[in-house]
Amino acid sequence: MLCDDCQKRPASVHITQITNNQKIDKHLCNQCAQAYGDIAFSLDSKFSVHDFLKNMFYSGAAENIPAKSGKACANCGMTYHDFSRTGKFGCSACYSTFGDHVEPLLRRIHGVSTHTGKLPRRTGATLELKQRIKKLRYDLERHIVQEKYEDAAKIRDEIRGLEKELLSSVSEEGKI
Repeated sequence: MLCDDCQKRPASVHITQITNNQKIDKHLCNQCAQAYGDIAFSLDSKFSVHDFLKNMFYSGAAENIPAKSGKACANCGMTYHDFSRTGKFGCSACYSTFGDHVEPLLRRIHGVSTHTGKLPRRTGATLELKQRIKKLRYDLERHIVQEKYEDAAKIRDEIRGLEKELLSSVSEEGKI
């Protein structure tokens, strides 16, 4: 396959760029990839996932914080600049200290900033229903505050149906 840009050399780098929910795939040669601009690592050197993640930290979240930011973790003394340089926190308190800056970074890397984990197969359905009901109750309160009573009534009915389903699944598990 030839390079998409120069059409002369064989493509050796594949770049997928997602901007505004539009996906662009590019197959580039080494020279065109280096000139592409968004690649923060050298293609001639060994590629390290640690370096890649470190560059992710520098490219977005770190530019919003001055390098000599006075904010430091009260527990371990690590600054955000230290974190962006190493890609690792010093302790568990760093998550709370730098949470405002880390959350957008996590959303950019993972798509979300909360960890949902996996659900066990045996009780997964019950846990899923409980989570869904919890989310719907939050939505219900929001609609009531916004005085969208028709939407709130639909959500209330959906919650009632899910609660009945939850009760029947709990009673089924008790019989097994």
